[in-house]
Amino acid sequence: MGNLSVMYRGTVYPWHCDHMGHMNVMWYVGKFDEATWQLFSALGLSRSRLSAEGAGMAAVEQHIEYKRELRAGDLITIRSSILEVMEKAIRFRHEMVNDETGEIAANTILVGVHLDLTARKAKPFPDDVRERATRMIEATS
Repeated sequence: MGNLSVMYRGTVYPWHCDHMGHMNVMWYVGKFDEATWQLFSALGLSRSRLSAEGAGMAAVEQHIEYKRELRAGDLITIRSSILEVMEKAIRFRHEMVNDETGEIAANTILVGVHLDLTARKAKPFPDDVRERATRMIEATS
């Protein structure tokens, strides 16, 4: 995924591991979620802005591919890219890498929808957010 900004760095702790000794799938989703909020903030969708505007984001689709096991003590980095920005939705990708081996542990593609929390309906992204997302797409093309 090229020279993308890092959206998450972390460690696999023993409590992240299941009875087979590798990180359980629920923790992949959680770590990808943390990267998602960093990505949204980079787009201008910070918690304070969403709150002030009565807006929110909702994941409506997620596809995950598990490539390599991660074990307690592994250090990971997640890098992200915007794949498509639409009027009210955004499609993006995260790639989780084992820092020691350089191997891709997992990747995911998600679709998120921008919401009006009062009306409980999708609403258009602000222009500045769409512009940042478009620049991110262009930077990775």
